[in-house]
Amino acid sequence: MGHIILNSGDTAFMMLCTAMVCLMTPGLAFFYGGLARKRSILIIMMQSFISMGVVTLIWIFGGFGLAFGRDYGGIIGNFKDYFALANVDLNPNILHGATIPFALFFVFQLMFCVITVPLMTGAFAERLNIKGYLLLLIFWTILIYLPVCHWVWGNGFLEKLGFVDFAGGAVIHTTAGFGALASTFVLGNRSLKKKGMQPNNLMAAAIGTGLLWFGWFGFNSGGALGANLLATTAFINTIVGLASAMVSWMIFSYIQNGKIDFLDILTGSIAGLATVTPCAGYIKPTSAIFVGVIAGIICNIAVRFRASKGWDDALDVWGVHGIGGFTGTILVGIFAASSVNNVSASLTQLGIQLGGVIFVAVYSFVLTYVMLKVFKHFVNIEPTNEEIAEGLDEYLLAEKAYMK
Repeated sequence: MGHIILNSGDTAFMMLCTAMVCLMTPGLAFFYGGLARKRSILIIMMQSFISMGVVTLIWIFGGFGLAFGRDYGGIIGNFKDYFALANVDLNPNILHGATIPFALFFVFQLMFCVITVPLMTGAFAERLNIKGYLLLLIFWTILIYLPVCHWVWGNGFLEKLGFVDFAGGAVIHTTAGFGALASTFVLGNRSLKKKGMQPNNLMAAAIGTGLLWFGWFGFNSGGALGANLLATTAFINTIVGLASAMVSWMIFSYIQNGKIDFLDILTGSIAGLATVTPCAGYIKPTSAIFVGVIAGIICNIAVRFRASKGWDDALDVWGVHGIGGFTGTILVGIFAASSVNNVSASLTQLGIQLGGVIFVAVYSFVLTYVMLKVFKHFVNIEPTNEEIAEGLDEYLLAEKAYMK
């Protein structure tokens, strides 16, 4: 074991990245809040904000240990290793950021965990009451996020097989996206006069998108756990993926519809970011152009497919995040360059990536489906059609986003 020395530059960089990822959760609240219907803005924004409180406590009291504690059979970590911040100190950890305080790694990884369930909320907009959402937030984090995080990043079985995911394409976007799809099947469709998205405030959605863009640089670069060349590569790949996906989505939409709307620009950019996330630290920036172009087309097709099936994924979480993260995870096997981060594109790597991400997607879908079925059986987790029509903000919160 080499001598570990704390690096002040890396520490400052990781503090900044952690704060940037923290900002993504309110950014997501603005994005979804702007896209939701006027009568249910606050409830969907609250679902993002409340995750910071609930998930942080889960992370402190056992969650971090289950994700990054000593490995049990490749399946889960040790609950007690870091329980109540035990052993989470200011010394570096050779496995998790050898030049930064271990406590900083703890908080950086916490921010990833905090945003994952809120990503799903756009899919089941207006179909869970507060009790239902809290149950989902707690159990989904424990039964899906923590195990998958351990498999991929905590020396679990997928990591041992050689599966890689730089910043959460599988751990965050695939799990949330396919969990979101399962939730639409269990919770069913709302009875809407107008189908599809009915944004109440595209300016708010644009502010949310901007905050997500900003935060995503910390999201992806922070995966390097230091201010180094790898972080720089991930940083560049982030903007290249965003830009090329936005443009390819716009062109694809124009060919399909004969027009481009503002929502295409916002959604296309997010699809690019979700897709480049798993490969950000494994590919060259030239490859990120192709990753973005593919994202703009594949995610657009997924959104159209979802609409053609009539699934009420209100804010297209599955098509954008689920399929984006899924696709990007596979593309590591096609575009990875060993000069970037010791992983090479090959048929073997492609097979590992494909098998791993399919396993994660199926696990997330099935468990979310079962979880919500069980909740529905024992607890009243759904608002009625009358409550939805009246508006969940007023009915559940006795508050309104816009005062007359």
